[in-house]
Amino acid sequence: MASVTYEHVTKKFSAETTAVNDLSLSIRDTEFMVLVGPSGCGKSTALRMLAGLEDITAGQIKIDDQVVNKMAPRDRDVAMVFQSYALYPHMSVYDNMAFGLKMRGTPRTEIGSLVKEAGRILRLDKLLIRKPRQLSGGQRQRVALGRAIVRHPRVFLLDEPLSNLDAMLRVQTRIELQKMHQRLGTTFIYVTHDQVEAMTMGDRIAVMKDGVLQQVAPPREIYDKPVNMYVAGFIGSPRMNFLPVTISNRQAKASGFDLNLPEAPGLAHGILGIRPEHFLPNFSSDAAAIDLKVEVLEVLGADQYLYGKVGSDDLTARVDPQLKVTVGDRVRLGVNMQRLHLFDPATEKAVL
Repeated sequence: MASVTYEHVTKKFSAETTAVNDLSLSIRDTEFMVLVGPSGCGKSTALRMLAGLEDITAGQIKIDDQVVNKMAPRDRDVAMVFQSYALYPHMSVYDNMAFGLKMRGTPRTEIGSLVKEAGRILRLDKLLIRKPRQLSGGQRQRVALGRAIVRHPRVFLLDEPLSNLDAMLRVQTRIELQKMHQRLGTTFIYVTHDQVEAMTMGDRIAVMKDGVLQQVAPPREIYDKPVNMYVAGFIGSPRMNFLPVTISNRQAKASGFDLNLPEAPGLAHGILGIRPEHFLPNFSSDAAAIDLKVEVLEVLGADQYLYGKVGSDDLTARVDPQLKVTVGDRVRLGVNMQRLHLFDPATEKAVL
């Protein structure tokens, strides 16, 4: 078990290419931290620097209080699980899981005990004699996790480990990973581009963009109080609606509606943010209502998504599937005034 600290860490691949820019992040002992962002945002590079697979251009990385910048990967006591599984095809499940321990000279009896324990935790105990080609994708991923577990590392590093799994298996494995974290009580650092994985798994989420850390907070805070438009748009599906407004005192005027803001933001122009799930089919005040002309609708079991126009602005609303709507209808929806967001159009930072 260990804490991890990035202190002003930068990684440049060339003078023109900065993968990670001045990253400062403290990860607590036993925490499940998720680094999330789109491809190319620097999250995997940050993980690989911690593992010792990439050199650090500037700054320091510490495990507990020990600087590991120059430490060999094998001496850092971390275990990394990759997207590609990286299993040896000619070896059995048992031998794949035992391989790292054999290379370290661990006694055979201890290896057997550790592999069997990991197999039990991951429900692989009946598959130990099989080869990787005889396993499903989810089983192969569990073998890769088992290979990390047997080492009892201080820190687990997981780089997009569920990306190759189908949707149902991703959900199942996501739950297994959370249970495993609770059982092991070890620090997990998990990299993903999937905001659903981030929101459901992380004790805290670190959102990255273009190598720069945008916000670090628990999932609920990231969702409720995004610090800028990028975080607000990245977290949440469908993404937040962004509507340009002109502001006079507390009144915000969009192209198709007016509403009164909870407080005066001190801006003449702004970007109003409303999540699709924060529209209400029933409301008590016309001052907090919009008329949506429906252009496309999707019914997804428990949810119904309406895509259309309010004035000249595109807008998405998530409503009860029992609401009777057809394409071409105009639907009057209330706005949850307690869940509004407002951003400065110049800086894209949240002001409300």
